[in-house]
Amino acid sequence: MKFHDYYAILDIPRDSAQEDVKRAYRKLARKFHPDVSKAPDAEARFKELGEAYAVLKDPEKRAAYDLMGREWKDGQDFQPPPGWDAGFEFSGGDFGSGAGADPGDVFEALFGRGARGGPHRHAHGAGQDHHAKVLIDLEDAYRGCERSMELRMPVQDAQGRVALQTRTLAVAIPKGIRAGQHLRLAGQGGPALGGGLAGDLYLEIEFKRHPLFRAEGRDVFLELPVSPWEAALGAVVETPTPEGPVQLKIPPGAAAGKQLRMKGRGIPGATPGDLYVALKIALPPVVDERDRAAYQAMADAFDFNPRDALKGQAS
Repeated sequence: MKFHDYYAILDIPRDSAQEDVKRAYRKLARKFHPDVSKAPDAEARFKELGEAYAVLKDPEKRAAYDLMGREWKDGQDFQPPPGWDAGFEFSGGDFGSGAGADPGDVFEALFGRGARGGPHRHAHGAGQDHHAKVLIDLEDAYRGCERSMELRMPVQDAQGRVALQTRTLAVAIPKGIRAGQHLRLAGQGGPALGGGLAGDLYLEIEFKRHPLFRAEGRDVFLELPVSPWEAALGAVVETPTPEGPVQLKIPPGAAAGKQLRMKGRGIPGATPGDLYVALKIALPPVVDERDRAAYQAMADAFDFNPRDALKGQAS
């Protein structure tokens, strides 16, 4: 997918006020409307203008686009990095299906179709619910903790330009929470009108990328390097877990990729998850003649061809 510079499409500077965005779109939309313009690319230009305006007319969509857009140039291959929107606070708008023009592939890549359609308050005068994605450490889900989290909310300043307003909240992370679950912070959403109840803030939990572990639901996965002799002969090896190192028994004759299950050592819960350890055979490096001789001795000692299973399989 290619990145589109919506500001260049509308021919406006990035710090334009919202009224300037509207004014620029209306002017160009009239110029390139297919029923009016004689330009051969009028229809394509009109669609392109609608895509740009669908994003930039909305302060929240615009702030999200700005957050990513400064890192990309028009026409570059575009793929937002994982977790790019962590800490970005939104009101309960449906980002994927706004009225009017299609917001386009770039915005769909950022949020997905129909994303961000969070809960709303419907009582008269009540504040609007807000939502944000937050990143926590996997270890936080094992023990529970309190974390200080910084959220950024798109707002319009006095000149009608979009800015980010920052606030910091102390958030209690419950033991056993999973990625994709939501925490509800009562009264931390949008302010009420006329003395009504404030909206709530819903925090969607996502785990930070971990150097060792990967979580799926309550189950956790680890790739564990073992030596050839540990795999062949069996061994008891120290193995990291999110709760600290434990001793794991490697059975004799364990092949690369063999998965060992550590029951109940996944994310806690009424039924805790499991920790699955996949074995990876790590070969000692050859740095001198002694190492080379050791490998040659192994080659001489074993009548073994790892490709025997492939014979007769090729067509």
